[in-house]
Amino acid sequence: MKTGMSTSAQTDIKNLSKEQLGAWLEENGIKSYRAGQIFKWVFSHQIDQFSSMTDLGQELREKLAAHFIISRLQTERIETSIDGSQKYLFRLADGNHVETVLIPEKNHLTLCISSQVGCAMGCRFCLTARDGFVRDLTSGEIVSQVRDIKKNIGSQPLSNIVMMGMGEPLANYSNVVQAIRILTDRDFGLEFSTRKVTLSTAGLVPELLQLGKDISVNLAVSLNATDDATRSRLMPINNKYPLKNLLEACIKYPLAPRKRITFEYILLREINDSTEDALRLTKLLRPIKAKVNLIPFNEHPGSMFQRPDEKSILKFQDILVQHHYTAMVRNSKGQDISAACGQLRATHEITRN
Repeated sequence: MKTGMSTSAQTDIKNLSKEQLGAWLEENGIKSYRAGQIFKWVFSHQIDQFSSMTDLGQELREKLAAHFIISRLQTERIETSIDGSQKYLFRLADGNHVETVLIPEKNHLTLCISSQVGCAMGCRFCLTARDGFVRDLTSGEIVSQVRDIKKNIGSQPLSNIVMMGMGEPLANYSNVVQAIRILTDRDFGLEFSTRKVTLSTAGLVPELLQLGKDISVNLAVSLNATDDATRSRLMPINNKYPLKNLLEACIKYPLAPRKRITFEYILLREINDSTEDALRLTKLLRPIKAKVNLIPFNEHPGSMFQRPDEKSILKFQDILVQHHYTAMVRNSKGQDISAACGQLRATHEITRN
C-alpha cells in the first residue's frame, strides 16, 4: 500500500494523517497500530524527539528518526494587547510568516489560527488580502499553531479553536480537513471537542457542501451584504458564488440538533448598515437555522471604510432581534496590536536596538 507522500529525511511527521503514517509503517514491516502510539506522543505528550517514545522499540525509534522530524514553528514575536489577547508571529521553515491570536474569554481561551500564507479572496475590507496569496499551509503547519501555543501556555484552559486567521480555509481544503481531524482526535490527537472548533469561510460553495459530509465542525459564513452588487464589491468571491448559491448551500449544510450556522456581518458605515439592509438580512436568512455575529469594522490605516456609529450598530441588532434572530455585536479584541478581525497581515520587520 502506497501513501502517495514523500517520506524522505526531514519530512515533518505532523504532515501525515494517522492513516498515512499507519500505511508507511506497514510498508516498512511495522504494525500500523503503532501510528496511534506515535501520534499520542507527538500531540498528547508534546514530545519533540523520537528517542523519548519509551513504549516503542529502539529500532523503530531509530527508523522514525531517519525518515521524519517533529518540528516546532519559530516564534519571532509575541505582542500582548491591553485586553490580554496575544498575537504570535510564526516563521515557517521556508521563511514565510503567519499570525495566530490567543484570545482570553471569561472562563477559557480561544485560539484563532491561520490556514494560508496570505489570502487570494481579495475582500476589500480585510488587511490580510493586501499582500495577496503566497501559499497554503500544510496540515502540520496548521496543527503546529495549536500544538505549540498549547505547550507555551501550559495548564491554561485552551478549549476553543476558530479558523478565522489568515487565509480562506476551504481554499486549502484537504490540509484543513486533515488538520481538524487531528485537532479533534480524542484518542491520539489534540483532543478538542468538535463542538468547540469553528471554521469561517467567505463562501466557496462546492467545498462548503463537501465539508458537511467529511467532518463535523461549527460553520461560520462571512456574509457582509444583503444584495449581490454590494457583496461583489466587498467580496469578489460573490461573482463566482452569488448569494442565491451560497444560501442554498447553507440550507443543505447538515446541522446537529440545536446547532445553527453563524453568519458574520462586518458593519461598514453607509455601505451595509442601513435599516433596509437589516430587514433584507432577516428575509435572506429565514429558511436557514441561523444566528448572526455583527462585527463593527475594525479600522486600519489606508482603508476606505469606516465603523458605523453606536446608534446604527444597535439599531441594526435590534431589527434582527425583533425578527427572532440571535444577534450578537462582537467587538473584536486585540485592536491595539492589529490582532482584530480582518487585521492580520504577518508583518515580520523585527526592530533591533
